[in-house]
Amino acid sequence: MSARNVPCFFTALALVLLLAGCGSSDPAPRAAATDYAVAAHWLALPVAPVPDKEVDVFYLYPTAWTDRSADPENPHVCAIDDPTMLAQAPEAFARQATAFATVGNVYAPYYRQDNGSPVDRLNVIAGIPTTDAVAAFDYYIRHYNHGRPFILVGHSQGATVLGNLLSGYLKDNPDVYRHMVAAYLIGHPVTDTWLAGNPHLKFATGPDDTGVIVSYNTESPGVARGTNPVLYGMDAVPGTHILAINPLNWRTDATPAARDESLGSLMPVRLTPTPVWGQVPPYADATIDVDKGVVICTTVTPQDTPLMNAISRAQGFPDGVYHTFDIPFYYDNLQANAQNRVNRFLAANPVPSP
Repeated sequence: MSARNVPCFFTALALVLLLAGCGSSDPAPRAAATDYAVAAHWLALPVAPVPDKEVDVFYLYPTAWTDRSADPENPHVCAIDDPTMLAQAPEAFARQATAFATVGNVYAPYYRQDNGSPVDRLNVIAGIPTTDAVAAFDYYIRHYNHGRPFILVGHSQGATVLGNLLSGYLKDNPDVYRHMVAAYLIGHPVTDTWLAGNPHLKFATGPDDTGVIVSYNTESPGVARGTNPVLYGMDAVPGTHILAINPLNWRTDATPAARDESLGSLMPVRLTPTPVWGQVPPYADATIDVDKGVVICTTVTPQDTPLMNAISRAQGFPDGVYHTFDIPFYYDNLQANAQNRVNRFLAANPVPSP
């Protein structure tokens, strides 16, 4: 197994290294949004002065910092220059956002994050993290986008924040929203109740539709209902159902997709001193458990199970919750699907020549 040569477009990396020693977590960060005119507040921007692709990708990373000094029951938000976040966000980018880097010009802001406390989590994320993401996206639209179609990509907390962007900023700005090719809100529970409250949004029904939301959460067989902490907020409205689409066959029913329908995956090759992910042949199958609203993967080998569970436990997830692998398991299929949706969108909405 060889390490995958995944492209990383980190124009702010040097500034990140300078900032890494001076940030600290802040239990009461400023309510004002982060200033995205500052280059150091961007994890990734296109290297070329003039982006070379017709479509953009706006990416938000998952929770990328840990706060071991604070009570985990106390909701807490980090500073924009928190050293742990500045170190871990590029690692998430390398195993997630790079799947979309061949499809569009990647824009990825840093944003202040919740510490993963289960207390009032959705409201905390709707505060400062969403304030930063909306400010970053608005800056991107006004200064970088120039009317190009765009894809939204987020995982875990990043996907939750993008959900707030979709139900807020993009609802209020339909002229911007009509340029959205698709929103990949992966590792976050998209529910029928939430969609009913946001009738301008649509969930994907297949591989080809555009202007839609793509979402799923990955588990092994046998994970007990109610033990996956990623599926938060499910008790808020009785009868709420999580929607999911299969990232291999792009169906929303229980039709299984075998491993040979995979185009390729990423797997951890080395964990220390820095995580390195390598490309492997098709690795993961996928079947939707419609009742639970999750994707079930059965092909993790016995020799890999301890590694998977160790990674899950290190990030606070129970055995069999493959949250970290939501994108890596289906990396090449996500890349191909994003390109397919872009092709469909551009065919129906040609981009005018400059």
